[in-house]
Amino acid sequence: MKASVHWQHEGLLFAGTADSGFTIQFGSNDVGEKQGLSPMELLLVSLAGCTAMDVISILAKQRQDVTDFQVRVEGERATEHPKVYTHLRVHYLIRGRDIDPAAVERAVTLSQEKYCSVSAMLGQVAVLEHRYEIAAA
Repeated sequence: MKASVHWQHEGLLFAGTADSGFTIQFGSNDVGEKQGLSPMELLLVSLAGCTAMDVISILAKQRQDVTDFQVRVEGERATEHPKVYTHLRVHYLIRGRDIDPAAVERAVTLSQEKYCSVSAMLGQVAVLEHRYEIAAA
């Protein structure tokens, strides 16, 4: 895999592109220029996206009738540079018909322990907590 960034000639605004050809705009929120996601925010989005793809795929294979699904991630960072994430909380919100909590627990565990590469990598430097909520459709 390869990726690159290209400065957009204004402040700390960059366009990042990967082998897939997709591009994302990002910048720094530290200087008050809200021009895009910060690199640390992108890590949170990457974690949410990685585990979301795993969990929704596993729930579909378990024939769970999911009508809405969201993953929220909160991160706490060290106070000193480099300000790495020290604690991450992943919250799954599942809405559907007759969702089996055991199926959700299994999907989250499989993502966390086996499939989500982002979770495995960030788990090397931060404490990861996972929780879920199930609501009727």
